[in-house]
Amino acid sequence: QVQLVESGGGLVQPGGSLRLSCAASGTFFGLDAMGWYRQAPGKERELVARITSGGSTNYADSVKDRFTISRDNAKNTVYLQMNSLKPEDTAVYYCNARVYQDSILYSRDYWGQGTQVTVSS
Repeated sequence: QVQLVESGGGLVQPGGSLRLSCAASGTFFGLDAMGWYRQAPGKERELVARITSGGSTNYADSVKDRFTISRDNAKNTVYLQMNSLKPEDTAVYYCNARVYQDSILYSRDYWGQGTQVTVSS
């Protein structure tokens, strides 16, 4: 069984910064792409940022130049550095990982439990 445990959410003023972390634990062969999604009240879950196992990244247009995704493969952890936060960034942020279970022949997606980010004065 694989678990993704997120941390780092909270309340921050507009213009502030937060850093989210997500650590994968359990028994598995390896990790492929990892990413962050978010869901605001009344809206669909959307991709925020994604990083491949090789380090290639892509971002939602709304967060480009403000958010940075990174990963530490030795720690099975993905990070999201969020700067210049805006009220519209308020949402529950979910970690996602494509996990190779026993070999590279089979993989599936796992999700974290979500962490609340609130940007408000």
